[in-house]
Amino acid sequence: MTRPLTLARTAGALYLLLAVLGSWAQLVARGSVYVPDDAVATAAGIVEHETLFRLSLVADILMAVVFVLLGLVLYRLLDGVHRRAATALLVFVAVGAGSILVNLTFQVGALITATDPAYDAATTLLLLDLHSYGYALGGIFFGLWLLPMGWAAVRTTLFPTWLGVLVIAGSIAWVADPVIVFGLPDAAVLTVVVETVTTVAELSLLAYLLVRGIRRPAPVPLVPQAVR
Repeated sequence: MTRPLTLARTAGALYLLLAVLGSWAQLVARGSVYVPDDAVATAAGIVEHETLFRLSLVADILMAVVFVLLGLVLYRLLDGVHRRAATALLVFVAVGAGSILVNLTFQVGALITATDPAYDAATTLLLLDLHSYGYALGGIFFGLWLLPMGWAAVRTTLFPTWLGVLVIAGSIAWVADPVIVFGLPDAAVLTVVVETVTTVAELSLLAYLLVRGIRRPAPVPLVPQAVR
């Protein structure tokens, strides 16, 4: 049987790979060509950097695969100490990974319209705008999978309680982000607060998994399995 420490370190490595792939695709590759409110510049950027744009698609596809693998590893890690949390985490991860792939349809559409003279630049920008909004909506599941993770940390001895509380706060912030985007589009301060909380929470969890792994080699649940 795989040791809990090995599972935790493996989860940390997968989490890091997920963060690198997602950040590069969203901030570097797409960020270098997507110019909000400028259809001509966006379409021209995709044509000029078509290979980079295609690689961002590949990176997001790989990120979805890594996300599922992360969910499976964390399920194995949590299953023995909090089965309900482990199951909820895996379900949210699976739906979240699926939403990533479905949302990529808009980016593929932007690539097609930008490189085909039959379409205009406005269509390309619209598709990337939809991808951007879909990315924000998909963040709900990036938040929901953290909720059972944080709950398991609070209710078991696998991780320190402070980390569980921080991860739960990050989960709430992730879910709040699309609410702010669509309901309070001018609340820039709230957006900064939410992004800060999610970043601190996820980096803390990632670092703990990679560096420490788990708090104890053989975690013991604080309450009987039947009570959860």
